[in-house]
Amino acid sequence: MPGLDDLIPNAAQIRKEAALKEAEKAEEYVRLAAAAEAEKRALIERLSKPSGKTEEEKIKLASTIIQRAVRNGLTEVLVYRFPNSLCTDKGRAINQMEKGWENTLTGIPKEIFQLWTDYLKPRGYRIAYQIIDFPGGVPGDIGVTISWDD
Repeated sequence: MPGLDDLIPNAAQIRKEAALKEAEKAEEYVRLAAAAEAEKRALIERLSKPSGKTEEEKIKLASTIIQRAVRNGLTEVLVYRFPNSLCTDKGRAINQMEKGWENTLTGIPKEIFQLWTDYLKPRGYRIAYQIIDFPGGVPGDIGVTISWDD
């Protein structure tokens, strides 16, 4: 029969094993958080650059999105959502609805505005860039909506 020490481990030994397990969990959490942060940085980096799509590809994409919304009985559609870090002022001018806010756009959000200016605005479409969430009470992501109702 095993001895009592084998059946009931020493409390100090148990605490040591528990602490090691906690440390492993903490390390895993830190590793996952770092990976998620790196992924987010890479995404923002990618979105801050031109999409690489041709004008024709962009127009076809806009047309597909708008036609799908119309088929579903909508008069507006959220076409894009992006982190406020893609604005040179973190979305401040958009949030304040300042004149010239479009000059703070970079990357793909800027391309969308240019596409609207060149092709959609002359055809009566409207565009709105607005802060769509406020994590912790501060401006977060920005949504781009295209609309066509009266």
